[in-house]
Amino acid sequence: MRADARRNLGKIVEAAAAVMAERGPAAPMELIARRAGVGVGTLYRRFPDRAALLAAMGEHYVHSLGEALDRAVAEERDAWSALRAFVLWAGDSGRGVLAAVLAGVPEEATVGPGFEETRQRWLERFTALVRQAQADGRMRADVGVDDVVALLNLFACHPGSLPAHVAARPTWFLGLMLDGMAAGAARV
Repeated sequence: MRADARRNLGKIVEAAAAVMAERGPAAPMELIARRAGVGVGTLYRRFPDRAALLAAMGEHYVHSLGEALDRAVAEERDAWSALRAFVLWAGDSGRGVLAAVLAGVPEEATVGPGFEETRQRWLERFTALVRQAQADGRMRADVGVDDVVALLNLFACHPGSLPAHVAARPTWFLGLMLDGMAAGAARV
């Protein structure tokens, strides 16, 4: 996909997430187009129906996770620092709107043709990062990938189920939980 097309897709997906967060998954497509700054015809040419838009939102979300993970690995000094940076990025409340909207619709509605392949590639890279942090002696060996993914799922996809004081400061609480995953942290 061309860079300008990806930017337009990103604008539409972000607008759709914001509108759906306010109005629910059945929000008017016209409102989504207006919020994205595109004509409704452009929106329908790109997404002929709501199912296509939801599938694109799912794929865009997983793609953004992969890009953020790659950035964290490239910018941080070691696997544990990259893992922390990524988890804090993913759990940021502003970023969680798209994840929360997607969590509120049936999974099959968000799975487009590239979704599973993109998700699997992200999960493999994420797993390798967790294992490297453990091999480096920076992360507890008894914490699994599923534990970290469950933490991300709670903070990014289901912030409404968090107590209000936790949801108001997600990166603070994620940082505390990550501290508990560090090598040498007290065991329960």
